[in-house]
Amino acid sequence: MKNPVKFFSERIRFDRNEFLGAFGDIGTSLPLLVAVIAASGIDGAKAFIMFGLIQMVTAIIYGVPMSIQPLKAVAMLVIAQKLSGNIIFGAGLSIGIVMLFLTLTGVLEKIGKILPATVIRGIQFGLGIQLATTALKVYIPSEGIPGYVLAGTCAIIGFVLLGNRKYPPALLLIITGIIYAVISGKSGAALLKPETVSGLLYIPKTADIIAGFLLLAIPQIPLSLGNSIYATEKLANEYFPEKKITSRKIGMTYSIMNIINPFLGGLPVCHGSGGMAGHYAFGARTGGSVFIYGLIIFAAGIMGGDGMSGFIAMFPKPVLGAILFFEAIALMSLARNYAQEKNSFSVILLTGTIAAAVPYGYVTGMICGTLLHNFYMSQNTIQQGVKTEKAAAK
Repeated sequence: MKNPVKFFSERIRFDRNEFLGAFGDIGTSLPLLVAVIAASGIDGAKAFIMFGLIQMVTAIIYGVPMSIQPLKAVAMLVIAQKLSGNIIFGAGLSIGIVMLFLTLTGVLEKIGKILPATVIRGIQFGLGIQLATTALKVYIPSEGIPGYVLAGTCAIIGFVLLGNRKYPPALLLIITGIIYAVISGKSGAALLKPETVSGLLYIPKTADIIAGFLLLAIPQIPLSLGNSIYATEKLANEYFPEKKITSRKIGMTYSIMNIINPFLGGLPVCHGSGGMAGHYAFGARTGGSVFIYGLIIFAAGIMGGDGMSGFIAMFPKPVLGAILFFEAIALMSLARNYAQEKNSFSVILLTGTIAAAVPYGYVTGMICGTLLHNFYMSQNTIQQGVKTEKAAAK
């Protein structure tokens, strides 16, 4: 049996780059977490504690910056419709059960073998479009002209230092945000109030599981298959090929997280290629960044989860928008390897545009992108056959 200390040290490293990498996903996950808590009225402390714990456990299991994020489709629907916590917990449990079934039966891996690499890149491209749109339309304009100046400053810092591990850009972005918050007088908003976590175990009712499945799980599962499972598997094996991370392993941890979470007051969560790209872009190379981020969230939950709303109010949204925008660029730039291949790149653009722009875009984009890919493959086969026949005739 491997020495536990060595096992841990191989997966978790604590240094400057891992610490700064911990903030690579803050622009996406933390605002969503706070917004869902505010919209649904669930116990914020429990949600933060579970979110933090799952981050730390995942960091140890994978040993790479395998991010954990609130389920995006679920979060958007909850925020828009102000659905109750009971339905959210029911949805999380139903999503976990469905994904566990797909994983254990091998269906998850079979779908992954059918899905072309260009379609996965298209899904990532579409998510990048959505993240960039959110950054440009929601976060960056939130403070008017000063916000645009702040975001522009952060963009310059980010572009100049992007990929620099000696001087990671996240450090200057965070310092810039804190300085702005202090100068603008908004730092007083960050007040953490102690909160009692009442009750330990919650049992979702059958009616809530059914409602959660119909209202939230059905829109979410296609997005999870594309971005949380297959795109994350592809990205993980590009960044860390020696780890040989499979869709089955990702599906198992995804399932177990969502089966456990509802009983302990945690929100439905997923892995995410965008989050991993964000951690990696800001310097993370082990599970240390995810562990540190989880520890921060866990500590915030212990002190009073709802108080994190104050932290978000204090920290300038244009800076969060800049971080989110860099995460979007990291995702969309993954398509660059196909830029010289006309057919492949058109599949990526079609899949990404549909995923970002239409209702149920991820499942629609997956289907349309796969059909277009297969069409191009059949055309290539026909052309190759014609060339072979002409060569034989000569």
